[in-house]
Amino acid sequence: MFGIGMPELIIILVIILIIFGAGKLPEIGSGIGKAIRNFKGAAEEDGKDKKTPEKLDDSKKT
Repeated sequence: MFGIGMPELIIILVIILIIFGAGKLPEIGSGIGKAIRNFKGAAEEDGKDKKTPEKLDDSKKT
C-alpha cells in the first residue's frame, strides 16, 4: 500500500528509539494500545446504535 518494507520499518523504529529513549517505549506502546482499544470500542458502539431501529411511542401522540 505505502511501499514500506522491513528496512524502512527498522529505520523508523531506530529513529523513534533515539528520540524517545528505551525507557519511554513501553509507555508509548501502552498508550497506543489503549487508544486503539478505545477506538475499536467506540466504533463497535456506534455500529450497534445504527443497527437497532428506534421505537416510536404512539401513546404520547395527541
